[in-house]
Amino acid sequence: MAPTTRRRALGAFAAALATGVAAPQLAHAGGKPRGPRPLTRAHAHNDYDHPRPLFDALDHRFNSVEADIYLVDGDLLVAHDPVDLDPARTLESLYLAPLAARVRAHHGSVYRGWRRPLQLLVDIKTEGAAAYRELDRQLSRHRGLFTTYAHGKVRPGPVTAVVSGDRAAGPVIAAQPTRSAFYDGRLTDLGTADPASFIPLISDNWTNNFTWLGSGPMPAAERDRLHGIVSAAHAHGQRVRFWATPDFPGPERDAVWRELIAADVDHLNTDDLAGLEAFLTAHDR
Repeated sequence: MAPTTRRRALGAFAAALATGVAAPQLAHAGGKPRGPRPLTRAHAHNDYDHPRPLFDALDHRFNSVEADIYLVDGDLLVAHDPVDLDPARTLESLYLAPLAARVRAHHGSVYRGWRRPLQLLVDIKTEGAAAYRELDRQLSRHRGLFTTYAHGKVRPGPVTAVVSGDRAAGPVIAAQPTRSAFYDGRLTDLGTADPASFIPLISDNWTNNFTWLGSGPMPAAERDRLHGIVSAAHAHGQRVRFWATPDFPGPERDAVWRELIAADVDHLNTDDLAGLEAFLTAHDR
């Protein structure tokens, strides 16, 4: 393993230990891992809209996927809009059961030979408290699959579930002494007393916080703000994601992605799986 590569791997390992998240496995003897290296910054937004939900993202080495859920007749259905609801498209069938089967096949990890958890971001589209209670019930059926929190301690698992969407879920999650999910915060949560063991992720709308959309140089004040947000989050052991960043292929999107990587933003949001895979392979060394 080259010295620079090893330093990066060790740095990621130390950072993961500090935040209570499982670290990526270092390369095996000979410098090669057993399976494809996951793209830790790659987040598949609206993952279920692809022809093969979850699997298309995994084929492109994404290490974070997002599913929108509705609580309907006691089950959790996956769709972006109510008109698209289908009783056959459940969270269990599209995500939970396939992830459990893959982890079993790969002897305890989503990507064979790599121990960093896959992030499953679950965006609740109906009333948050009720939907979360059903989500909690479904997650708890898959023992050993998910990162868990119990009485102040985080135990890493192959998949880390983070709950987003309707904010009524937050107090329910916070009140649990043991749980299989965590909470997706907003920039207003940055710097609060909430620990990373409750809010490991800070997400927000790019266009609500920045005017720059990739045309011309990024304004210095906005670049400073971006770097400040990331530094503050990382100081608290939290990761950062923005949605509503430019996602149409072209120089503007590439310019925004370059600035996000330069600021060390943890997750780049896209519906273009192949496009982000190619970009990160070329630019995120």
